[in-house]
Amino acid sequence: MMAFRRFKNAKIFVAVCFVVLFIMTYMTYTDNSKATSLYKFREQLWRFMSPRRQCGCDTCVAEPEASTWFDERFNLSVLPLLSKQNNVIPDTVYKWWLTLQGETKPKDIYEVMEELFEVIPGDLDLMDQGPYRCRTCAVVGNSGNLKSSNYGPEIDEHDFVLRMNHAPTARFEKDVGGKTTHHFVYPESVRDLQANVSMILIPFKTLDLQWLASALTHGTINRTYVQVPRKIRVSKDKVLVYSPELMKYVYDKWLLNHGRYPSTGLLAVIFALHVCDKVDLYGFGADSKGHWHHYWENNASAGAFRLTGVHDGDFEASILANLTSINKVLMFRGR
Repeated sequence: MMAFRRFKNAKIFVAVCFVVLFIMTYMTYTDNSKATSLYKFREQLWRFMSPRRQCGCDTCVAEPEASTWFDERFNLSVLPLLSKQNNVIPDTVYKWWLTLQGETKPKDIYEVMEELFEVIPGDLDLMDQGPYRCRTCAVVGNSGNLKSSNYGPEIDEHDFVLRMNHAPTARFEKDVGGKTTHHFVYPESVRDLQANVSMILIPFKTLDLQWLASALTHGTINRTYVQVPRKIRVSKDKVLVYSPELMKYVYDKWLLNHGRYPSTGLLAVIFALHVCDKVDLYGFGADSKGHWHHYWENNASAGAFRLTGVHDGDFEASILANLTSINKVLMFRGR
């Protein structure tokens, strides 16, 4: 009798598993918005079999104990965006942030943020981690090693595609992809974006936040330390603001105070570690000949930005190398 009950329970368990897998398979193959059905099915099966994991991917960025080096630096409690809910900047962070571009008489930061969040929603939360989420992200740098890489289709398969500064895609789609979900800029590097792209402003000074509110409304500010656009073409509902607290966290915990402040590329990578489950890096570092030019430039000897002393390029490269060696990111080195 006992053996019969065990057999019956085993049959019920197998039947339930079959139903669950059938539903998952059906959802996978009928979801035309997903580019790779078999890949998604494999991830969904993994989620079902591993409910206690940090995420639904086969490996998860946020999982601890993979590396002491990583665990000493990674702090998921540091929120990546300024928002209506996350709008208090610690005094030590604020004082450091004011020194980045030498502001001496800035407008009250909380008054500026209040005005800004009357223009943009300031309520989007990307920190929706869970054991069933598998958010894949491609952080696309601007290195010339992307030339002739043919990475484009692979980049576009990611859930999030993060780009930075000027980063043109037109005419370069074969190598860099055509999809962008989030674009990191500061006022001096801003560009018009398509309506479905989220602009992430990296503010290096109070005036940057004032400029953003102005550029989305009346357009009265047209200069920071150089000329900047009075108006920008971007959807207000998709404008996000990088948190100064995350900037200082990157500088203190990851850069160990090397250079004056982090590069846009490193800020984008650490941002991705906080909002993504799987992170792939493209277009970072020199090309195979040691050149540091951008992929849209024909001058292979360009890249004098490495000599300014603002960013410690070599130390930043060592951070990416360490992240790669412990499988927290996958680096695609191009040509």
